[in-house]
Amino acid sequence: MASSLTKDTPGQGTPASGGKTFFGHPRGLAPLFLTEMWERFSYYGMRALLVVYLISGGPDAAKGAQGGGLAMNEGTAAAIYSIYVAMVYLLAMPGGWIGDRIWGPRKSVVISAGVIMTGHLCLAIPGQAGFFAGLALVAMGSGLLKSNMSTMVGHLYDGPQDPRRDGGFTIFYMGINIGAFAAPLAIGTVGQTVNWHLGFAMAALGMALGLVTFLIGTRHLSPQSSVVPTPLQAEERAAWLRKGLIWLAIAAVFYGIVGFSGHFTLNWALIPLALLGLVIPITVLARIKRDRELSDTEQTKVSGYIWFFVAAAVFWMIFDQAGSTMSVFAETKTNGEVFGMSFPSSWFQSVNPLWVMALAPVFAWLWLWLARRDREPSTTVKFATAMFFIGVSFFVFIVPMLMAEDGTKVSPMWLLSIYLIQTIGELCLSPVGLSVTTKMAPQKYASQMMGVWFLAVTAGDCVTSLISTAGADLSGPPVLAVEAGMAVLAGFAVWLSRKKIIALMGDVR
Repeated sequence: MASSLTKDTPGQGTPASGGKTFFGHPRGLAPLFLTEMWERFSYYGMRALLVVYLISGGPDAAKGAQGGGLAMNEGTAAAIYSIYVAMVYLLAMPGGWIGDRIWGPRKSVVISAGVIMTGHLCLAIPGQAGFFAGLALVAMGSGLLKSNMSTMVGHLYDGPQDPRRDGGFTIFYMGINIGAFAAPLAIGTVGQTVNWHLGFAMAALGMALGLVTFLIGTRHLSPQSSVVPTPLQAEERAAWLRKGLIWLAIAAVFYGIVGFSGHFTLNWALIPLALLGLVIPITVLARIKRDRELSDTEQTKVSGYIWFFVAAAVFWMIFDQAGSTMSVFAETKTNGEVFGMSFPSSWFQSVNPLWVMALAPVFAWLWLWLARRDREPSTTVKFATAMFFIGVSFFVFIVPMLMAEDGTKVSPMWLLSIYLIQTIGELCLSPVGLSVTTKMAPQKYASQMMGVWFLAVTAGDCVTSLISTAGADLSGPPVLAVEAGMAVLAGFAVWLSRKKIIALMGDVR
């Protein structure tokens, strides 16, 4: 059953005669596209620097690289990176809850943009205290923004059956990738070759531009984007505040004891957060599934959705290592010179979004072309295809990894090819996953279901962090082979179960 937030906004889907559109889509898609583009510029610019900055000056840094980083080893840097990304997506869940129950999606985006800017400015201040505070603020702001932005895209269409819906989310996804493409070229270059903290400051500027764009374009959004669907009552507000303060006090006492006893290490923060990132998704899905207020149809769709969630978690476990395992490989074992021109390793972070921009219009056209002929693959087949490609990408990655074992720096073409394979999988899963989430969301959990979708990223990255913390060599061929095998097997399982999953999806395709 579709959320009333999308079902009750028919006027957004079909502009009046002679009215302006955005590539044939509702005009409100334009400000959302641009806001997300600038927000992703800030996020991916900082992400392109993160792991390289963490290992700078340490034993795993590339020879001759800029110093001034935190001098951590590769394993610790990968664990921090994975936890940071996991927390960004974990906090999308409470971000969606805040949009549903306190501020509404539109106000939530405005506030979150301010928090993100503050976080990047903290990163621009030298020192570990400012660095970790900045990471926390960016994670909180990004979590609040992500689910509410996607929900507002859903508001623009005539319910889940609007044939342009998947295409609209694909265009929105292109905005993400334009920002992600430009960020490493600009922020990465400045951060890696001039000053790390100046690069982080540029990320704050990107978010400021996103906020201005959003405020200018809000008049084109659906009126539903300003509505708080299920306002929090005073009694509930007091209960949530009380629970939050209790848990905060418990954490403060626990870590106070650990710190004053002299036993605190970084793992005391990383491991609990990673475990939390696995427990929370399971708990949230179980709570929604047990909710007796949901209709039988909604319950059935949630059961079908769990299949997509698990597959997505495995996918993101591999895909998100582009900013850790593959980033370090690019920095230390890949030739950073083409046609006599050298470039910083952060530029490789622009390759995936470049492929997305090249291929996303093709995929959007392809799905629509196949739909007109009643031959479009089902969502389950698209997911199975994505799992196959992401697994194959790491099987391919093993080859240059072995070639570089003797100290040889491999051709950049290896990473370009791996990113191409991953991008094909991404376009079969990510925009389709966003769309199917809004289609299958129970009415009671409109914005929150977008948060649930992002929890799949959390689960995948938390597994990566735990593996790294346990001492496994993420850049070793045996670990790559295991991860690749898991992805291919997961895709095969989804494909074999496609008829069962389609039955659970009801009227959603």
